[in-house]
Amino acid sequence: MTTTPGRTWAVTGTVAGLAGIAGIQTSATIDAVYDEAYVGDAARITERLDDFVPELLVLHGTMMTASLLLLVFAAGLRRRLQGQSPAGSLAPDVAAGGLLLTSVAALMGVAFTTEIVFGLTSDDLPLDPEFGAVVAHWTGTVPWLWVGAGVTGLAVAVAALRHAAAPRWIGWAAALLGGVTTLAGVSPLQYLAGFTGPVLVLVLGAGFALGDRPGRS
Repeated sequence: MTTTPGRTWAVTGTVAGLAGIAGIQTSATIDAVYDEAYVGDAARITERLDDFVPELLVLHGTMMTASLLLLVFAAGLRRRLQGQSPAGSLAPDVAAGGLLLTSVAALMGVAFTTEIVFGLTSDDLPLDPEFGAVVAHWTGTVPWLWVGAGVTGLAVAVAALRHAAAPRWIGWAAALLGGVTTLAGVSPLQYLAGFTGPVLVLVLGAGFALGDRPGRS
């Protein structure tokens, strides 16, 4: 008996995109290391970081959510594109690989949040100011590495526009957002990819969840 694959995977992509947007916006508010009043003073940066404990917790939750859901979205997207791509096409694998790369970046972007929060809120865990300054830089940069999502967008565009493996409107949206995200990611302004990458994931997830009719392009 043949069954039609569900779209839960696409919904996870939508949620992953929303979580990514929330995480990026939260990261943008944690400015302890970017405020001119604290530049070059690790102790003052760490002291200032103490004011952002709620934001650090939100950043942790949103980016970890995005990281895990991107795994499901990657698997579902690969299966969806393989269903209508020509045999041997690399597009489905590249599309999934870009999301996996983004998942790793999101995971590593909050690698230090637990330690820094416990260090800032506990008198029993002394916190090295230099480490605090590094974390302040880390949370303002690594979560923004969404260039992998840009590669996913370009792969989806190829699959949709060249092989008719997805609706053309999804292909054009993926080409636009994927191109901008990839160009930003490979440029010296690589962190700008954090603005468009999560939006791309949101658009792809919502597009496949709500506007996709497998077998029609």
